Amino acid sequence: MASSVWTGYLTFGLISMPVRLFSGARGTRVSFHMLHRDDHARVKQQLYCPNDDRVLERNEIVKGYEYRKGEYVVIEPEEIKKIEPKTAKSMEILEFVKQEEIDPVYFESSYYLAPEEAAKKPYALLVRAMQETDYVGIAKLAMHNREYTAFLRPYEKGLMLHTMYYQDEVREAPDFGTEDVTIKEGEVKVAHQLIESLAAEWDPSKYYDTFEQNVKKLIKARVEGKNVIPIEKAKPAAAPKDLLAALKQSLAQMEGKKKGPQRVEAAQAESEVEIPRTKAATTRKKAPKRAA
Repeated sequence: MASSVWTGYLTFGLISMPVRLFSGARGTRVSFHMLHRDDHARVKQQLYCPNDDRVLERNEIVKGYEYRKGEYVVIEPEEIKKIEPKTAKSMEILEFVKQEEIDPVYFESSYYLAPEEAAKKPYALLVRAMQETDYVGIAKLAMHNREYTAFLRPYEKGLMLHTMYYQDEVREAPDFGTEDVTIKEGEVKVAHQLIESLAAEWDPSKYYDTFEQNVKKLIKARVEGKNVIPIEKAKPAAAPKDLLAALKQSLAQMEGKKKGPQRVEAAQAESEVEIPRTKAATTRKKAPKRAA
């Protein structure tokens, strides 16, 4: 397993157990370098001070908070360490709640919470008790220079921890959604049928990032001196004048079509680019040779 991102103690009543946090999910993206368009040389980012008219070294940089326009208070790393809360090394379960009571909008990042050797028994006890009571734990945790509310839930043979946004971080949208709209029962009935025709078991392995795949194909094509066939963009659809008729037509189109994983696979394939077999002229530029 990868290196831990946090080590400390998980406390449950008077029981304290040493644990480690490991990143549970991370995005994977094709990374690009910044190049000079003319000669494809890697460019460098520098930290420049306009007052001294020179480039600064990393050890000359400090963090500052602008408390008034153009005026800053400087905070040193040692000062940050002095104000770390107890949760920087000890995570206490403050309460247990039902999982369905928590809106997923509060979830931020996911981590595996693993026990040290000496904590395996109390850890296993906590996992089993939470599984049997159908409760999840709420704790406080400090890392990366901020304190989080943490959501702990049984996952496979252990515990998963999710950091959460605070209520004041969740944005409100007063004009979000609809109200005072009249819906006919016949429309609701057909909408139920359409939902059932699209129903499937959740399987995350079915899904992948078609944009990422297209970037990889584009890179491969350019390396081989080829171009790619552009994706045909979807045309904006107009709102149906007859909602019930549109629902019935949608339901009829679902009959005999692929279902489950095949439907997802087909939909994603439509968004992938193709590399033609015929070679196209390359547009890559060769970097000029440096003088000896």
